[in-house]
Amino acid sequence: MKILIVNGPNLNMLGKREPAVYGNDNMDKCLAELRSVMKNIGIDYFQSNHEGELIDCLQQADEKYDGIVLNAGAYTHTSVALLDCILAIDTPVVEVHISNVHAREDFRRRSVIAPACRGIICGFGLGSYRLAVESFLL
Repeated sequence: MKILIVNGPNLNMLGKREPAVYGNDNMDKCLAELRSVMKNIGIDYFQSNHEGELIDCLQQADEKYDGIVLNAGAYTHTSVALLDCILAIDTPVVEVHISNVHAREDFRRRSVIAPACRGIICGFGLGSYRLAVESFLL
């Protein structure tokens, strides 16, 4: 099984960005832990602060992966282009958020991309990524 994890804007700042909300660990540590626990799953990673690069990545990943874990960051709440991209590809996408977006500002409670995703996992810190990867084993 091959899974692609895709992170959007500002998620390259994990460990520095609002530690009270996002924690002190960075994505490198998260990926190392995932790969050590899930040895039978190939896990690739991509991050960009640019919407078009995220779309290009998702399109290129289509049918090359068994699943995509997507934390679109702020684009979750604004990007019809990402929604259209997810609708256009065959590879299932699970939406992920580190924080519980439903316990935060009102604008974070609405996901534009959710209707195209297989499911949503939020609020478990970086553990949300592990839960998302595990969802493809069900």
